[in-house]
Amino acid sequence: MARLLSVNVGLPRDIEWKGRTVHTSIWKEPLTSRCWAARLNLVGDGQGDLAGHGGEHRAVFVYQTESARFWKEQLKWPDVVYGQFCENFTVEGMPDSDVCIGDRYRIGSALFEVTQPRVTCYRVGIRVNEPRMAALLTSSGRPGFYFRVLKEGEVGADDEIVKVDEAGERMTVTEINALLYSPHHPRDRLERALRIGALSSGWKRSFEALLSNSVTGKTGGNAGLAPASAAYPTTPGFRSLTVASVVVESADVVSYSLQRADRQPLPMAKPGQYVVLRLPQDGGRPPLYRSYSLSNGPSTLEYRISVKFEEGGAAATYLRDRVRVGDVIDVSAPRGSFVLLQSPSPVVFLSAGIGATPVLAMLNTLSSQRSTRQVWWLHAARDGQHHPFDAEAGRLADALVHCRRYICFSKPDATRDRQGVEYTETGHFSEARLADAGIPTQADVYLCGPSRFMVDMKAALTNLGFAKRQIHTEIFNGLESMTPGIVGDAIRAPHLPENHGATGPIVSFARSGIDVHWDGVAYQSILELAEACDVPVRWACRTGVCHNCESGLVSGSIAYSPEPIDKPADGNLLICCSQPVGDTVIDL
Repeated sequence: MARLLSVNVGLPRDIEWKGRTVHTSIWKEPLTSRCWAARLNLVGDGQGDLAGHGGEHRAVFVYQTESARFWKEQLKWPDVVYGQFCENFTVEGMPDSDVCIGDRYRIGSALFEVTQPRVTCYRVGIRVNEPRMAALLTSSGRPGFYFRVLKEGEVGADDEIVKVDEAGERMTVTEINALLYSPHHPRDRLERALRIGALSSGWKRSFEALLSNSVTGKTGGNAGLAPASAAYPTTPGFRSLTVASVVVESADVVSYSLQRADRQPLPMAKPGQYVVLRLPQDGGRPPLYRSYSLSNGPSTLEYRISVKFEEGGAAATYLRDRVRVGDVIDVSAPRGSFVLLQSPSPVVFLSAGIGATPVLAMLNTLSSQRSTRQVWWLHAARDGQHHPFDAEAGRLADALVHCRRYICFSKPDATRDRQGVEYTETGHFSEARLADAGIPTQADVYLCGPSRFMVDMKAALTNLGFAKRQIHTEIFNGLESMTPGIVGDAIRAPHLPENHGATGPIVSFARSGIDVHWDGVAYQSILELAEACDVPVRWACRTGVCHNCESGLVSGSIAYSPEPIDKPADGNLLICCSQPVGDTVIDL
């Protein structure tokens, strides 16, 4: 007979961890009285990170005393206590290998439904003082599971747990957990899992992604876990390309067209992607690695990059001063997830300054396809002299049957710039100006430009009713970080770490412009090195389970310790559990 042994609750608090502050409620304490189970929570309980925990389908976390005893023996712990695995209900007689998603149970006067296995993160490792715990729970098939509250009611220790209904599709917590996290994703089992009505929406989306890969025949990596930023893996390494032309686009932008010397075809880029350049330096210094968006339309004959020259820009200065037609440059394969999606929806290209480059490639693509989609080209520049691609964008727009242009100059030149000809309005884009432009709220928006512009435009678009999924962004110097539970960290520009050495393999963070020698004593993973450099990163488990940290491997090779449960696609790596083998370039 299954029984509820303990009800454990705890409210969020700040704790210190590795010199950082984590807002978390991982400490749960047993109650000595009965407790009300409400729709979203037990009374007296809370979650510090609502993005990853809590909500209707994760209202109550359940863990088994049998599993707790298993870990006590495996890890040689002196003892375990109720709530040690951050669980709300400590139970007996409900192993993950028997309980099925969709099963319903009555406990006390409340009714519960099993919705998903637990998604473990680094914080459970803090609670039990075992950094590997997230991986151990997942790989062992003992993750525990979540309840949804179907009927609110009172529960308490020693209540009997009575199964009152079974799911039609009998798939256990252990089976569902393995289907997502292991390297094996049989199509028939994915289809079965998707028929379980009680399964939470996040797990369904992951299984839909895996099923889509199964249908299309794609192999390698885990599409159910890989973040959007790692969705288009490509072969690591560089190829030598010849500079075919150098074209001045504006007062501060020059385009370089790159081709193979033998005129053999290049890998086709997706519109919006970029390439990484490897530029040699004198004096034995490591090469410069810089990312540049491709600004031309679909082509297997050439890549065109368009470079803005700014004071102090080492790579741009190198290109301006040293690169001429006929010279050879080392160039990576196209990469990046800021790509034009196939859709009948209207599309808005919203850019400022050199942010026009990736969206110009998208406009090129739509024009070459003779697209009938509604298209808006909205661009902000200082004045006509600093407005690259004006003629090209105008020509491409005119070739489309439904394209409107709206150009803002912040400081138009009174003698050269004519309102209504070279530009539409004076000033900057704002919520009101976007509304005046008439962009439809059902459109997909592709947004690129300086950091302040990006922040302001995302806020303006949200206020105008655009959903997060409609707003696609490209950040030139990295990605949006994800550090769950971490609070109070100041945002700093990437830099070399304190006490960095002068020996060991060089790890280059290509998008952040940081080259640093690897110290295998100071850092256990490339993630820890990136954090020491304040390079923007994304992570959750830190042990090779969740794939949130999956990133592109531009060149070089890596080793894993510990081994991830399911390896990423070729051309990607998990930075949370990898170390460089020789000089390595990471797409961060």
